[in-house]
Amino acid sequence: MAGKWFEEFTLEQRFEHEIRRTVTEADNMWFSNATCNPAAIHIDADYCKTTEFGKPLMNSVFSLGLVIGLSVQETTLGTTVANLGMTDVRFPNPVFAGDTISSRTTVVDKRESKSRPNAGIVTFLHQGFNQNGLEVVTCTRQALMLKKSDGGA
Repeated sequence: MAGKWFEEFTLEQRFEHEIRRTVTEADNMWFSNATCNPAAIHIDADYCKTTEFGKPLMNSVFSLGLVIGLSVQETTLGTTVANLGMTDVRFPNPVFAGDTISSRTTVVDKRESKSRPNAGIVTFLHQGFNQNGLEVVTCTRQALMLKKSDGGA
């Protein structure tokens, strides 16, 4: 399913995204290395044995990106101009290699763009959950979305 145009979003519209993904140790190592994050809590299993978690935590920015990425197919694929910002980012529970992450998106606001007549701004609440239903990521994201009536297919 392609993304939705600005006009197709409604307040309180909720998407329970179909695609889920199990995260791996390789994901964590690759992302931590690609972003030059040498934090032992992500890359040093021996060190992590001494922490309250007992094992490496998935990089939180990876987890955030995954939760938003899981939403793209049903919300913004091909219809977004740009992300405008993310606020209220929280990680209420840890993510570990082997967890399966699912994503939910709720439209919490939308308005016409003041500077772009072909677009509007949609505010999404993204939430990620592990296989046990625990919320692991939440954030509010503003996206500049194309209007179908002004040039969309």
